[in-house]
Amino acid sequence: MIKHIFFDLDHTIWDFDKNAEETLKELYQTYQLQTLGLNSTEEFIQTYTENNHRLWAAYHVGKISKETLRSERFSTTFIQLGIHPDHIPQQFEDDYVRITPTKTNLFEGSEKVLSYLQKKYSLHIISNGFKESTLTKMEVSALNPYFKNVIISEDVGVNKPDKAIFEHALQRAEALKEESIMIGDSLEADITGAQNFGMKAIFFNPQKKEAPEYVDWQIHHLEELLLHF
Repeated sequence: MIKHIFFDLDHTIWDFDKNAEETLKELYQTYQLQTLGLNSTEEFIQTYTENNHRLWAAYHVGKISKETLRSERFSTTFIQLGIHPDHIPQQFEDDYVRITPTKTNLFEGSEKVLSYLQKKYSLHIISNGFKESTLTKMEVSALNPYFKNVIISEDVGVNKPDKAIFEHALQRAEALKEESIMIGDSLEADITGAQNFGMKAIFFNPQKKEAPEYVDWQIHHLEELLLHF
């Protein structure tokens, strides 16, 4: 009998890639990156997205630090696209981190689903996102009223998939494993993390990627949750 639903934030409710794309298009113009020889915004965004996803995957499991992630994602992108390190805009990362969390694109159906679930369940966030950015996203996207707790890995001291963050989240929510479920897009951080801890998990898979056998439950659109809860 589920009573508590724990959501990931980025890539699950808050549309990280769409919000990042909007920001990068703005910064492309602000920094006039075409004058550096970057003639394609699409190539720039695609290269950055690939690097960012790779670095976040390493950050989830503690292979790199927050500082390494932030210092490398754009420097690597610029260098891969042929920009000399001396010509990389020094404030680009800081502007990106400042602007992106103020974007408010959510996955389709988010507000409808959260409004429905809130009436029947206690909802909570477990995020590996950076604390300041996460709190900004929650506020400007008007998500705070839906959730009783927002658990952020920087506060806890460990990231998903570490069992300790799930244990902390259940203690904060005053919930039991058997009455809780995790919903997220990361197979390693959200699904494997929750399952290893002993919680049920739903894989949010909007791109319809092939899911491994250990995934017991997946959805491709958030509104599918209305059929099950």
